[in-house]
Amino acid sequence: MPLDDFLLVCLIASLCGLVVTVVGMGALRLARHRPLSVALAAVSVVTVAAMAAGTVGVAQAMFLSSHDLTVMMVVCGVAAVLAVGVAAVLGRPVVADVRALQRAAHGLGSASSDGEPAAYQPPRPSSIAELADLSSELERTSARLTEARARERAVEQSRRELIAWISHDLRTPLAGLRAMAESLEDGVAADPARYHRRIRVEVDRLSGMVDDLFELSRIQAGALQLSLSRVSLYDLVGDALAGTEVLARSRSVRLEGGAIEPVPVRVDSKEMSRALTNLLVNAIRHTPSDGAVVVGVESAPDAVVVTVTDACGGIPEDDLHRVFDTGWRGSHARTPGPDGGAGLGLAIVRGIVEAHRGSVGVVNVTGGCRFEVRLPVQGPHVGALA
Repeated sequence: MPLDDFLLVCLIASLCGLVVTVVGMGALRLARHRPLSVALAAVSVVTVAAMAAGTVGVAQAMFLSSHDLTVMMVVCGVAAVLAVGVAAVLGRPVVADVRALQRAAHGLGSASSDGEPAAYQPPRPSSIAELADLSSELERTSARLTEARARERAVEQSRRELIAWISHDLRTPLAGLRAMAESLEDGVAADPARYHRRIRVEVDRLSGMVDDLFELSRIQAGALQLSLSRVSLYDLVGDALAGTEVLARSRSVRLEGGAIEPVPVRVDSKEMSRALTNLLVNAIRHTPSDGAVVVGVESAPDAVVVTVTDACGGIPEDDLHRVFDTGWRGSHARTPGPDGGAGLGLAIVRGIVEAHRGSVGVVNVTGGCRFEVRLPVQGPHVGALA
């Protein structure tokens, strides 16, 4: 075939096929929300129609006989029927996989009759790589939703317990303050000076509780602003020991600074001092008279570890994972006395340490328990962290 004729045939076939393709795409665009099976069949029909249009156009240009043109049209018709049939057969599994994914996605995040999250039912594995990846992603999303629900329930339960405990802790001192105020007002107080001192103590206790609530709310809201600087843990621990010495002496508890290494860290000295002080206060309150609270600092391969060991007698193994929960105050040996807090101190410790990209934990040791604060060697960047 001469080159000119070859180029002409290609041009005619391309133009005819392009016209049919544009018409088919327009028809598909008008048919919005079409099923996938219809789209697959339409693609097959448009493809064969474009081929047939090109063939007819070339046949007309080449002045083929009606017999030859009829033969070509029959061939194109048979090919079109076969193409649509093959597309229907091959597209059926794809449509089934898509519908299975649709049902799985519809059940994602739904709840059962008892209010609990319904278990995710993954569809059967698809032979289409993209659909198989989508199914895996749905399964991972379901797992994340389940974890989020569990955390939400835990937070809600913790919130309810905190409200109950705070209400109880506020009701008792407020009732005492009201009684003492009425006694002073009526002039029936046998020792007014003693009542005044007691009122001052209760007010200080309530102020500390409000401060703890405010600090915890900042941590949980992600509004804790850290001003990081390079300081020595030796100085931080020393300040915390000095700040709790009076409390320890009043309870006849010894404070012992074990092997404290002058390790430099990049932290917010004010917030980290508060965290260490809370740990020491907690240890002192739960250590019996003539007992000892030991503080140590040591270096690990990728962190600095601060330990506070008390003589509380240990924590039940079932409660170890709840020690840092908001409002948790334990039971038995760890139940606070009249000067105890509202169970917020250790929750604040965890929030501050995690804001520094660290971690805090507790383990039982002989005669007590040891709290461990792990801080990264390379501190985080300065900024708002929570």
